Amino acid sequence: MKSSDFKVKFWGVRGSYPVVNKDFLEYGGNTSCIEINAGKQKIIIDCGTGIIPLGDKLFKEHISSADNVSDRTPINVTVLLSHVHQDHIQGLNFFKPVNISTTTVSLFGYSGFDYTLDETLSELIYGKSFPINLYDITANFSITDITESEVIILKQNDTKPVLKRIQNVDDIKPEKDEVIISCMKSNSHPNFGVMCFKVLYKNKSIVFATDTECYFGGAKKLELFAKDADLLIHDSQYTTEDYLSSVFPKQGFGHSTFDMTLDVAKSANVKQLAFYHFDPSYNDEKLTNIENSFKNKYSNCFLAKEGMEICL
Repeated sequence: MKSSDFKVKFWGVRGSYPVVNKDFLEYGGNTSCIEINAGKQKIIIDCGTGIIPLGDKLFKEHISSADNVSDRTPINVTVLLSHVHQDHIQGLNFFKPVNISTTTVSLFGYSGFDYTLDETLSELIYGKSFPINLYDITANFSITDITESEVIILKQNDTKPVLKRIQNVDDIKPEKDEVIISCMKSNSHPNFGVMCFKVLYKNKSIVFATDTECYFGGAKKLELFAKDADLLIHDSQYTTEDYLSSVFPKQGFGHSTFDMTLDVAKSANVKQLAFYHFDPSYNDEKLTNIENSFKNKYSNCFLAKEGMEICL
């Protein structure tokens, strides 16, 4: 694998709920979480159970960085939350770096409710359902709501991102070694929609679009958002057969089929496509058969696997 300072690693690729079973080892059983490294900046998208082993790794690296506590390298991460359904937040409580006082976590996302994102997360996964309160966390932990009209700017030597309102097209173009994160709201996922994210760095782009369902005529808004992306990571929860099942149809659930995902990738002219967010009932054998069938239709596609790393 070539060396790169812009890369993505998959830590959780499942939708709905995590799976622990010997028939799910190749693709993995953790729910939604990816890690993006862009120069010195570390970005985490979604906080499913995949964020737990990622946090363990960061915690170990921090501890081993120096014998003296005060000399250890601080952990600084920007976290993007697509929405607050359980398979995208259920690992956040167990993300070990938040227990270190020198850690900085800047979380951006969209709750979709009449409450701010920090109020929503506090209600859902802390307080009533967890032994500690959100505001008792040791780390420097900030939570900020984001809209389509804003971008997140990360400068390589800064620990805190800057949120800026988009005034013109130049606001979404990185300068020098900046990282620019923009977002797009998809209304296809019940009940309040979901945020898709684009990470731009050094003329390369990664688009993350989970929990989105295509429309009749295609997902035009997403296709424009993902136009010419170097890597598109897209929800692919169902086969077309399951989606149209006469026994238990999945239309309206807010998830795409593999065929829908491929249509988006082709229309957006992306360079690579990662199928993502698989139904928890799909074992390794089924997913391998699906991947083999789609490689014949589009050579630059693959199914995401836990531990897989893509360099751009």
